[in-house]
Amino acid sequence: MSKLSPESLTERTEARRVARSNALDAEVRASLGQYFTPSTAATLITSLPSLPESGVLRVLDPGAGVGNLAAALVARAATEAPELKLDVTTFEIDEQISSDLTVTLDECADTHSMTCEQHTADFITWAAAALTKGSDSPQWDLVVMNPPYRKINSKSAERGLLESCGIETSNLYTAFVALALRFLAPEGQLVAITPRSFANGSYFRKFRHDLLRRTRLRHIHVFERRDKVFSDSEVLQENVIFHTTVDQASSNVIVSVSRGYEDRPVRHSVPYEQVVDQADPQQFIHIATNAEDLSTAGRMARLPATMRDLGVQVSTGRVVDFRTKENLLREPEKESVPLLYPVNLSAGRVVWPVSGSRKPQALAFNEDTRPLVLPSGAYCLAKRFSAKEEPRRVTASLLLPDDLHGEDVAIENHINVFHQAHHGLDPDLAAGLTAYLNSSVVDQYVRIFSGHTQINAGDLRSLKYPSLKQLKSLGVKVGPSGTSDMVDAALAEVVPELDLGRADAAGIGSAASEGS
Repeated sequence: MSKLSPESLTERTEARRVARSNALDAEVRASLGQYFTPSTAATLITSLPSLPESGVLRVLDPGAGVGNLAAALVARAATEAPELKLDVTTFEIDEQISSDLTVTLDECADTHSMTCEQHTADFITWAAAALTKGSDSPQWDLVVMNPPYRKINSKSAERGLLESCGIETSNLYTAFVALALRFLAPEGQLVAITPRSFANGSYFRKFRHDLLRRTRLRHIHVFERRDKVFSDSEVLQENVIFHTTVDQASSNVIVSVSRGYEDRPVRHSVPYEQVVDQADPQQFIHIATNAEDLSTAGRMARLPATMRDLGVQVSTGRVVDFRTKENLLREPEKESVPLLYPVNLSAGRVVWPVSGSRKPQALAFNEDTRPLVLPSGAYCLAKRFSAKEEPRRVTASLLLPDDLHGEDVAIENHINVFHQAHHGLDPDLAAGLTAYLNSSVVDQYVRIFSGHTQINAGDLRSLKYPSLKQLKSLGVKVGPSGTSDMVDAALAEVVPELDLGRADAAGIGSAASEGS
């Protein structure tokens, strides 16, 4: 066979991807978490790692599909590093797709100097066995991956294999990344396209600690449009590409953004500590994509208090309704307490009861439900989920004792509750917390680190807050029913650290926008 050009290689591989994707059964796709990488996305992904000019580069692709990532990397090496030899190892569990992959790898070898070891096997099973061997485990200089996306059942064989490797995670994509990290050679690199969800939230806290302990982030690419990257698979997912390296210190992280994978990205160089705060026990990854985001992140970093400093805690509501169905009441009764759902939170206040609501209005009060009930008091309540069409990610409401006629209260699990040792807050503090959470700056900041519409208690604990005195002053100024404009104006006056009167991003680091 005559030597293929890099362009022909990627075109032929993309044709196989499209044909295979169109033929793939939807149930099979869901069971395996298969979403193949379009060639243009593969080109973007494989453009991020650095390539040596010569020698041998050992490459692992643990979820290879039809081979678009391998083909894109080979095409790049053929163009930029003709003296570099690639030694590629692939894993693809689906036997039918592996036949397409074999053709792609043969064509890769016809395009550039390459050897290959192809496994038609489950990467998790293979990796767990290899890691058990310890020092005999193979090492790779570069991992490129589009891992499968699927939740892992807590009682599955996969979960057991991961736990045997010291990995605790709830999704296949983070499992693949965590395993691959353990095979990286000194100064090794990993680049992956994954959902953005790992960057924050308590579910992925252990994964983030593992990732950031073993490697250092170098580049994060964000897609503005959720429907662009895997459009032919009808995937609506906020995806990022991240490039991380072993033993290579970096003072900055490149953050780039594009609408899809074909248009030219805009890039920013961001100080590492603005992406990962080493003092943050959650190790959230903050992804600021423009000058306004950088300004917001810098302002929030200057706030003086944590929740611990305030003496305040936040928890999810105690009532999981399907677990206590027998105690749910359509209307209040003599031995009952008001029950609050997200529908009861409106315009910054609590409305109870809600006329015409299909939700139960009350919870029977008895020995079984006593642990689910909070004493009457002032609380700040925040919805855990916001609808995609809602203008704000964080929606908080103030609950005062008079709202429920001085009764104790039960709060459903889709609401986060700010409290002090499971008792009410000072009313001015509760009003100040509500106002602060409803401010524009908090909404902007949450959007930087959160790729989804769920706001958990862990997310709220990770925020920086004004001081106790400032929050109480804010509560007094805004009162129980402040509008958003009133909140922002009062916050600018009461909390000078936020510097909300300034329109520029001075003092937020040396990040600058540039074309890519």
